[in-house]
Amino acid sequence: MASVTRLQPLAVLREIEQRAKRHARGLPLKVEVKKTWPGVAFRIGDTYLVAPLDEVHEVLTYPRLTAVPGAKSWVKGVANIRGSLLPIIHLPAYLGIHSDPPSRRTRLLVVQHGGVYAGLMVDEVLGIKHFDEDERLNELPATADSTHPYLVGAYLRDGQYWRVYSTHRLAQNPLFLQAAV
Repeated sequence: MASVTRLQPLAVLREIEQRAKRHARGLPLKVEVKKTWPGVAFRIGDTYLVAPLDEVHEVLTYPRLTAVPGAKSWVKGVANIRGSLLPIIHLPAYLGIHSDPPSRRTRLLVVQHGGVYAGLMVDEVLGIKHFDEDERLNELPATADSTHPYLVGAYLRDGQYWRVYSTHRLAQNPLFLQAAV
């Protein structure tokens, strides 16, 4: 009787193994994983741009501002963000691009680079976009606007150009750092 009891667990295990083999699916096909580049897509006026994800510290809604006397017109003011003063820069005005008046879609791209901590006011943030490497353009599309010095690349998706706007280049520009009149 003892030998029958010993065989029973082995028989149960064999039965489980047989059922698993009958219902097992094959391994998934080898799928090629494409490398993607992430960025924060935004709009100023009719211009669509994307900033490298690692260059945007955070995205904020448009806060209450305090004006800064003696500042250039593109400096909208400062805001208290969690106890820190954040200078708010109207990016379209700085670039000389016509934009929408502030609305519920207006957002701030917060930049923190090389001692610069600022909120770049944009008309709308369109979310995080992931671009495939085959969408990357070898040359920048022709542009005559003032974004050109800050562009570091471009992508083409569904007929739409997404120019890569470097907030770090902006933060290093001496013109941007001279906010006083």
